[in-house]
Amino acid sequence: MRSRRRRSRIKHSSIETKLVSFFGLHELKSSPEGPYQEATRMVSKPFMVDLDKPMVFQVGHLGEAYDRWVHQPIVSKDVPRFFSNDFCELLTRTKWWVIPLVWLPVICWLVSVSTQRGLTSTEVASTVVGGIFIWTFLEYSLHRFLFHMETKSYWGNTLHYLLHGCHHKHPMDGLRLVFPPAATAILCVPLWTLIKLLSPPSIAPALFGGGLLGYVMYDCTHYYLHHGKPSKGYGQTLKRYHLNHHFKVQSKGFGITSSVWDHVLGTFPAVKVGDKSR
Repeated sequence: MRSRRRRSRIKHSSIETKLVSFFGLHELKSSPEGPYQEATRMVSKPFMVDLDKPMVFQVGHLGEAYDRWVHQPIVSKDVPRFFSNDFCELLTRTKWWVIPLVWLPVICWLVSVSTQRGLTSTEVASTVVGGIFIWTFLEYSLHRFLFHMETKSYWGNTLHYLLHGCHHKHPMDGLRLVFPPAATAILCVPLWTLIKLLSPPSIAPALFGGGLLGYVMYDCTHYYLHHGKPSKGYGQTLKRYHLNHHFKVQSKGFGITSSVWDHVLGTFPAVKVGDKSR
């Protein structure tokens, strides 16, 4: 019986060590300072997220440790719980096919508006292509400067986790990979307003529709890179490139649909997935 208890204590100690190592924290060791100082350090030890409880309102308590924690991925297809409220939880989950189902009709309508306002088929096509090109830069910029901003305040960490941090922490969560249409619609309002201000009335709808088409291509591509199995060609290259961003060099490789802007703006990673030289 005594030996069994001893083995139990050893096993428990091993599990604690692994958890401490996983979250990048430091073990609390005994100190000659006395019981008061030791008790004070025990109270102020780093916060640890309980993965069995709703996540969103926990992560803010990590403070400066959040950035390191969120970039230590948990590779599992299990879907973590975000909120205790079932309705709020439902709003965070989106199937990939909802994106084209919702937005492709809107894109077709926008293109038809430009046609009705006098643009030829060639002009509409070139404007849509221009919108897609603008999206590629927006995709890169949002990913680099917004999705990967460093935060340490409670609400900064919480909002970042909802926006993008959850994807880096749980990269195989298929229900929180694409952007919910309601959130996309909110972001579309200032972009549409800006395009209307800067573009002629006949061009604005097709240009915005092209950007929206670029977004749909981005979200569907992003989902495929995580859950599809491209065997060769450009798809396989993109998948390796994106996995490199998740698991090796998270501070570079911000392009999803292409690496063009990473090349142009100096964020193309030197180390690739499968590279054994480092």
